[in-house]
Amino acid sequence: MTYSLIARDSDGSIGLIVASKFFACGAVVPFVSDTVAVASQAFCNPVWGTEGLSRMMAGEAAQDVLDDLVARDAGRAIRQAHMMDVQGRFAAHTGADCVDWAGHLIAADHCVAGNMLAGPRVIEATSEAYAQGADLPFAARLIAAMQAGEAAGGDKRGRQAAGLVIHRSQRHAWLDLRADDHADPLAELERLWDVAQERYVHFAKGMPTAERFSGLPTRDGIDADIAEAEARRKAEGRPSRSNAVELE
Repeated sequence: MTYSLIARDSDGSIGLIVASKFFACGAVVPFVSDTVAVASQAFCNPVWGTEGLSRMMAGEAAQDVLDDLVARDAGRAIRQAHMMDVQGRFAAHTGADCVDWAGHLIAADHCVAGNMLAGPRVIEATSEAYAQGADLPFAARLIAAMQAGEAAGGDKRGRQAAGLVIHRSQRHAWLDLRADDHADPLAELERLWDVAQERYVHFAKGMPTAERFSGLPTRDGIDADIAEAEARRKAEGRPSRSNAVELE
């Protein structure tokens, strides 16, 4: 009922994006940290996500963790999962009873998996688009890849929800976007990413990190970056895509 993509960007950022004809898939499928990621889907077992995350963060290999989870779960035939460990190695499982079309594809720097899809071309198109999108910002690259999969048929039942999570060397997410119940959820993620670039990504530069506990103590620089981005957007004739309402 879902397809998802896990990838590590050239700067070390880790991203997971998911789309489905299933309500709030972005709340159920992704498990991401600063070093590893797990997507647990089909008849999702969230413990595959939580346990897989903690074990790989402790140094276990993705394939070893996945093999153990599969062996222990009596529901393995209806599970699908893929994951990436600290070393950037991928592992994937598609249960024998996952609804057709179901399968996965592992590449050097990303992995795609899906079930209840229109056919194998969905994950192939997703992978190809991701590989060809290196010139895009990471978030835009992930969204564009999933849109390519959708254009190839996507979830054969339709569409309802999508989610995108990116971590940049921190346990907390740098970006976490969701469209939980939307007629065109990937397009909504694209809109939200555009809105994030208006203010949010500039504000995020000053957020505290494990290495810089207090973050930036003033708004100096942040406000200047926001003003510059706003001026550039207006000069290019691009309207704001935000739905924010100003109080009078």
